[in-house]
Amino acid sequence: MFMNLNLENLNAVRVLGRGATGTVFLVTDRSTTSSSCPFALKVVEKSAIHSKLGAARRARWEMSVLARLAQNPFIFLPTLLGTLETDDFLAWAVPYCPGGDLNVLRHHQTDRIFSPSATLFYVAEIVCALDSLHRMGIVYRDLKPENVLIQQSGHVMLTDFDLSRSLPTNRYNDSSQSKSAPPRRSLDAGETGTRPRQHRRNLARILSFTPEKANPARVSPATRRRTSFSAGERSHSFVGTEEYVAPEVVRGDGHEFGVDWWALGVLTYEMAYGKTPFRGRSRKETFRNVVLKRPEFVGRPSELTELISRLLEKDPSCRLGARGGAAEVKAHAFFRGLRWELLTEVSRPPFIAPLEDETTLTESNGMDIREHLQKVRQKPVKPSSLALSSRSSDCREKDDSITEL
Repeated sequence: MFMNLNLENLNAVRVLGRGATGTVFLVTDRSTTSSSCPFALKVVEKSAIHSKLGAARRARWEMSVLARLAQNPFIFLPTLLGTLETDDFLAWAVPYCPGGDLNVLRHHQTDRIFSPSATLFYVAEIVCALDSLHRMGIVYRDLKPENVLIQQSGHVMLTDFDLSRSLPTNRYNDSSQSKSAPPRRSLDAGETGTRPRQHRRNLARILSFTPEKANPARVSPATRRRTSFSAGERSHSFVGTEEYVAPEVVRGDGHEFGVDWWALGVLTYEMAYGKTPFRGRSRKETFRNVVLKRPEFVGRPSELTELISRLLEKDPSCRLGARGGAAEVKAHAFFRGLRWELLTEVSRPPFIAPLEDETTLTESNGMDIREHLQKVRQKPVKPSSLALSSRSSDCREKDDSITEL
């Protein structure tokens, strides 16, 4: 249900995260009876918008993407719950995910890596999320653990769509139409839990096998020219996160939906090995590794390492997913035995966040959003352990040295 938000009625319980232009608060609305159902409110100051080229366009673009997702709800993607605009702020509300993000969750695992079954579960859900976006003609372009949130149900939800972009849908192969994950059904917040027992599933029930086990900076558009998507089929914007950016982006060749499959390969590698495969001692070395270096694996080759290698193919035309989209990725041997149609029905994912203490929501005096942002402006906040969600700051300029690769 779309909410008409009023800044005066909002109680900001705490800060969930900070980005280059916006701050995300955990918020309840005093004017409703849903104080026990908080939501995340992303607040962008218009002064920041005016001081950063392209920020206003990206903020409003993100709102438009969320509005489109609300028209076709899907369990692994957020929806726009409400918006507000004042003389000083632009803000929008999205569902709150109490489980934090995948980066935080990984740091709580033994040796900071996920188990084989957890890796399979999360990667599969991300594949479904990307599939849904691509079918809408949206290339995500910012897949990384910090942008994969864990819902109360334990399922994933992608976040942050300001770097996403529309591409002609004819560039996405629809051969996986019959195999796409089902739309959001019984896991909506409004469900009463009266679903027939046979539809309740746990993770073990949908996995017939266990696969073998096996702080980046965000890059913003390098140029400010507008790319015409009606006249072409690729984006030439230099965007993404350093350790996750695809070779074709670094080379400036133009890119399509394949950049998301590349980022999935990097993410899967990090989940399995606790580090990204191409990180160098400098930004320039990282980009050189992205273009030239092959991923290094420990132990025997496995279906997992083969999946990662196929996703991290330097040539986007040969990369897994280039021809058949998500259907091609789903058909990989790593996912053999996975019952995709039951993925959204898993009632016992690898991690379930503890329930939020309602007293912290209903009895908290909270904070005034205006006052908080004013204090932040006056005293810049140093990078901290804030949920381990920002491994480094945003990059706003293209590094000219990458042309020397």
